[in-house]
Amino acid sequence: MEKWVEELFNEEILQKAADYFGGDISSAKKLGDFENYVYEIHKDGKPYILRLTHSSHRDKGQIVAELEWVNYLHLKTVNVSPASQSAGGNLVEEIPAGESSFFVCLLDKAPGVPVGVQSDLLGSALYREWGRTVGKMNRVTRDFKKGSSHREQWYDDDLLKNISSYLPEEDQEIIEGAGEIIKTLHSFTTNRDEYGLIHSDIHLGNFFYHEGEIHVFDFDDSSYHWFSSDIAIPLYYSTWGKMGKSSLEERSAFGEEFLTNFLVGYFKENELHDQWIKRIPVFLKLRDIVLYTVFHKKFDINNLSDREAAAVAGIRKRLMEGELMVELDYDKILKSVKNA
Repeated sequence: MEKWVEELFNEEILQKAADYFGGDISSAKKLGDFENYVYEIHKDGKPYILRLTHSSHRDKGQIVAELEWVNYLHLKTVNVSPASQSAGGNLVEEIPAGESSFFVCLLDKAPGVPVGVQSDLLGSALYREWGRTVGKMNRVTRDFKKGSSHREQWYDDDLLKNISSYLPEEDQEIIEGAGEIIKTLHSFTTNRDEYGLIHSDIHLGNFFYHEGEIHVFDFDDSSYHWFSSDIAIPLYYSTWGKMGKSSLEERSAFGEEFLTNFLVGYFKENELHDQWIKRIPVFLKLRDIVLYTVFHKKFDINNLSDREAAAVAGIRKRLMEGELMVELDYDKILKSVKNA
């Protein structure tokens, strides 16, 4: 969280936020503060997730649109954490803070356990369930009707629109490469069978595993995007988390195993033309660009931890050398998936 936002946040705001939803913060547990303040609190003896978003990050309409979609997915039996209404009947309440605001919402806490990169749960069964869940999410979203508020299109992302203001002059080649990727994406069609509202960030840290199924949360990055991106991002983060220090050949071997199983699950719930699977490399490069820009926007780039510095250096190396997280034979993978 930016320092100036941290200076606005305090215990009084947290209490007001909980009061809107009848929550108890006496045993509140802070879960995160990177882009939102996230707490586990209790209400009627049950755990819930209280999230506070500063107005510099999202406006109220964007958050309402996010929660309306999450509740729609829940209605369609996708395993997500639905949002509750406040005592005033609202999904989002606003708390003034100086000349800005915090927007607060309350969500169910997902059942199950987190899955770490060294977990014994990682394997073909989980990858297939991961894919099945994303496929179902993409399929049912085709019929989602947005309300008066709506989420951004992918190209509205501040990290893409203002990339040149975040990256230094020596990264001009990366900035120009980002422009080429954006140009390529604008050439893609956006039919309802391939493009819609997606989660945009379904990695291991954004779901729990419970009784053979995954339960997805943290829809803060949701946007209108291609369904392919919702496949590429799990591939990217799974490979990075498990094999980030490995060679391209080793990363690609893992990526083939992951994506083959993921797509077996995905295609049980949703159809997607082969061309969109073959376009995954575009979305992998886009993720490197976005993540590289995140580091420059959110972190003091000259005072990174050893782990952070290694991550930034790795991303920059890939972008400068034209290397992807994985290099895969997508025809081979599609053939394996169809024969599974």
